[in-house]
Amino acid sequence: MAMTAPATRPVNPRFSSGPCAKIPGFSLDMLADAPLGRSHRAAVGKAKLKEAIETTRDILGVPADYRIGIVPASDTGAVEMALWSLLGARKVTMCAWESFGSGWVTDVVKQLKLDAEVKEAGYGDIVDFTTVDFDTDVVFTWNGTTSGVRLPNGDAIPADRAGLTICDATSAAFAMDLPWDKLDVTTFSWQKVLGGEGGHGVLILSPRAVERLESYTPAWPLPKIFRLTSKGKLIEGIFVGETINTPSMLCVEDYLVAMNWAKSIGGLKGLVDRAAANAQVVWDFCAAKPWLANLANDPATASTTSVCLKFTDERIKDGAAFAKAVAKRLEKEGVALDIGAYRDAPAGLRIWCGSTIETADVAALMPWIEYAFEAEIAAQA
Repeated sequence: MAMTAPATRPVNPRFSSGPCAKIPGFSLDMLADAPLGRSHRAAVGKAKLKEAIETTRDILGVPADYRIGIVPASDTGAVEMALWSLLGARKVTMCAWESFGSGWVTDVVKQLKLDAEVKEAGYGDIVDFTTVDFDTDVVFTWNGTTSGVRLPNGDAIPADRAGLTICDATSAAFAMDLPWDKLDVTTFSWQKVLGGEGGHGVLILSPRAVERLESYTPAWPLPKIFRLTSKGKLIEGIFVGETINTPSMLCVEDYLVAMNWAKSIGGLKGLVDRAAANAQVVWDFCAAKPWLANLANDPATASTTSVCLKFTDERIKDGAAFAKAVAKRLEKEGVALDIGAYRDAPAGLRIWCGSTIETADVAALMPWIEYAFEAEIAAQA
């Protein structure tokens, strides 16, 4: 006998892990103050960009002596700028536990050709940071967007480290409390946790990172779009809103609107609490269902934003095909869009639980996952 479809549907079925759902109640009318058709170098453009930088500092609690810049090419552009501009001065340790971290390994080992120590963990686990030599430059992701695992804290990073820590925090910033004293370079894209429009990255530098930039010149040529210094000095304009290339003022306005919403719900604490509540709904559901489990093996490292799940039922004949069929069925029903696992990750589902998602929508989705699971089990029989 076929299961009856759940009566309640998520109001917003958008659970994509990037670009992520817009803020609750979003409408294009909210962007009416964007200075469209104006130069980003005009006073109005510079003011908007500077406001974006300073509001970022305010919400995230970034120290006053850290620089914040808006850079091209999303989080990828920000990470690449850091890798190509800073590495090579001392030994490097690469920590990877999912596809994006593995991508940075490729950049450093195969493109920059540095003799780096590579520490890897499989999907569902993270590298043991107590084994990392922080007298080397260390590159890592805070939250594995494609694996659903994160660093629980920065306790293993010593305050008196000699190397720089370079952290890709794109699915952590605005949803997790980042320890700035342990991070020298931090990158993210506002298209993740705040549901902003794609194409822009944010690069945050500690004083130690600035010192490296001003005292070290890489052995390789740097494209113009990566250059953060001129004549041995930091290009300060980048960090007050004078961007390297032309930004979209519409996207900047969208970012400002999202941050103002964030302030209205309690700032960083409100954002962190929303993501945690969303993830808890999924975790509780998994705990009650023997056929579904969190991909994260250790609950202490389970992500509260990109929650990755795996089907564990022995009746499933082809895991990849089954997971895709479940995701397709949920999309066809209009209750969950874009929740299939990342292409390089183990087969399963990936539910974005970041701060712009309403907890009621996550709760409404859970019975639909069970409905789709039972329907696909029946279909393969």
